[in-house]
Amino acid sequence: MKSKKLNSLKINRLSVERLQKCDLFFYTFAVMKTKKRDPRLERAGLSGYNKPKRTPNHPKKSHIVVAKVGDTIKTIRFGEQGAKTAGKPKAGESEKMKKKRASFKARHRKNIAKGKLSAAYWADKVKW
Repeated sequence: MKSKKLNSLKINRLSVERLQKCDLFFYTFAVMKTKKRDPRLERAGLSGYNKPKRTPNHPKKSHIVVAKVGDTIKTIRFGEQGAKTAGKPKAGESEKMKKKRASFKARHRKNIAKGKLSAAYWADKVKW
């Protein structure tokens, strides 16, 4: 009789511990889900930081990104609307396009090197 009682106490103790862990998990999950999104992301219509998006209806700039490096967050619009950029290198690309790409990269090298908080970095990554 005594051993049955001890076993049931062990089971109950384990059940309580599991419930406490589950409660902690669900509480943490609920807090994560209710965490407010950055209004800059919502305004730009982006799903997350450092994810560029095309803006075909903007009068001047072709892309937008909400860049985040450490604690610094910055909304950046980049790229000329309607510009014929070289795009990503393609097999059999014309010599003219190769020179166009090289010229852009040389002209903006210092600004590209500034990192994710510069428009040149994103233009280089997305458009060239």
